[in-house]
Amino acid sequence: MKIHRVAAAFTALATLGALSLAAPAQAAAPTTVAPAYQKYVALGDSYTSAPLVPLPELLSLGCLRSTSNYPKLLAGLLRVQRFTDVSCGGADTTNMTQPQQTPLGTFPPQFNALTADTDLVTLGIGGNDFGVFGKIVDTCPKLRARDTTGAPCQAHFTVDGVDTLKADIAKTQARITEVAQAIKVKAPKATVVLVGYPKIAPEQGTCPAILPFADGDYRYLYSVEQALNQAVENAAKAAGAQYLDTFGPSTGHDACAPNGQAWIQGKDTNLIRALSYHPRFEGQAAVAALTVKKLTGQPQTITSAEQTRFTRQAHELSRQAGKSGLPDTYRATLNRLRTGAQR
Repeated sequence: MKIHRVAAAFTALATLGALSLAAPAQAAAPTTVAPAYQKYVALGDSYTSAPLVPLPELLSLGCLRSTSNYPKLLAGLLRVQRFTDVSCGGADTTNMTQPQQTPLGTFPPQFNALTADTDLVTLGIGGNDFGVFGKIVDTCPKLRARDTTGAPCQAHFTVDGVDTLKADIAKTQARITEVAQAIKVKAPKATVVLVGYPKIAPEQGTCPAILPFADGDYRYLYSVEQALNQAVENAAKAAGAQYLDTFGPSTGHDACAPNGQAWIQGKDTNLIRALSYHPRFEGQAAVAALTVKKLTGQPQTITSAEQTRFTRQAHELSRQAGKSGLPDTYRATLNRLRTGAQR
């Protein structure tokens, strides 16, 4: 890419980022006053950073971090005095204590953001450990043509009677536990919330045009997601942290749900909505609202009125992004990421 084109792209991103930070999207305000937090640190992977959810955070393009992800929305709802979001797409548990290489630069260990006076930490991690998430989206759609009604993906990952993905998730649990325990050492005053993963696949039914999996593999994907969330919950209990269930509340909001109800993007990347197989704004707003409810002891559900509000806000963000030339800018950025990843 020509240097002047890169400069123009980043200038556009700078303008949009400034607009977004000046008037951030807001999730629904809770009815109960939340505890006062002075310093909030958000850690996590792409389900926290929210790639392509408008609008981009300028200083972290390699992490594809959104200014409308759930940590930003949560910080606004809680009115925290100091807030740091170091979530990064592609992160796994090792990137809590080790630098993360991205095609657009190296990012420091996420734990560097923690200090003794941090009093709130959210952590969304585990899906990338041992490449579980990547293996599913890279492998399962390709196997559908082999057996559209069966479960070829499950068969592929079952070796000598052992489900290798779930075996890796069992090992991931120990890693997440160690991370959560280490957070408590580095930030002993902090309320620590481990955030689970929302549903990608529905419990019943299929939608191959959106999720191109064989019919039987929908049940398998659902079970893998259940296992991952159970691992996160078990790790939270072992470390004395809180667990935020997003799997249950996301029922009816999986990738197969109608537009406006879905919290997750399907197989097709939308440059002004979300990266493929990743959260949309609606899902990020829901996680922010659910976290506030968790911290205030309210029922952790999303009402139809809240969902309608999130959908309206998502459409407005996409409209702003579309009018501002973001698709071309995002396309250039994604092309650069792909090129860097292939080196």
